[in-house]
Amino acid sequence: MEKELLIECQRNSRSAQRKVYEKMAGRLYSVCRRYLKNDEDIEEVLADTFYKIFTKITQLQNLDTFEGWAKKIAVNECLQKLRAAKAQFVSMDDGFAETSGTLSESISFEKDILSLLNFLPEGCRAIFNLFAIEGYPHKEIASMLSISEGTSKSQLNFARKKLQELLVNQNI
Repeated sequence: MEKELLIECQRNSRSAQRKVYEKMAGRLYSVCRRYLKNDEDIEEVLADTFYKIFTKITQLQNLDTFEGWAKKIAVNECLQKLRAAKAQFVSMDDGFAETSGTLSESISFEKDILSLLNFLPEGCRAIFNLFAIEGYPHKEIASMLSISEGTSKSQLNFARKKLQELLVNQNI
């Protein structure tokens, strides 16, 4: 991201904010999509994310870290949305999350292993994203989600097993 553009955002320039939005919206939407399934929830979280970015950008000391900072805000907003919805973590014998379409349609349409995450319950999907994709350690995940470290580990294990089953069943 261009420093001059970010400096203009710090000065509350609406045109600079629009340009930053246009450059970052797709990336942040993809981040939110990994955590949330409902398009309305994603749009709401994305709006909250950009609001927070533009109201807090003056606090960002090193503009070189803007993209990582913005991504972290998006992740935190997604987690807050999941907490607000009182997302339940599943036991090992719970089924898959409900979703529209069939698994075969989703895989052939998306042609992307990440699309399989949509078939996991929200709690273990969030933990899988935080650990495997975002790189957070279990201790931090536990703190972020107000769960025990053991719960984080077991949910990750559950997610991995279910994803492996999905991959085997679809011969991917």
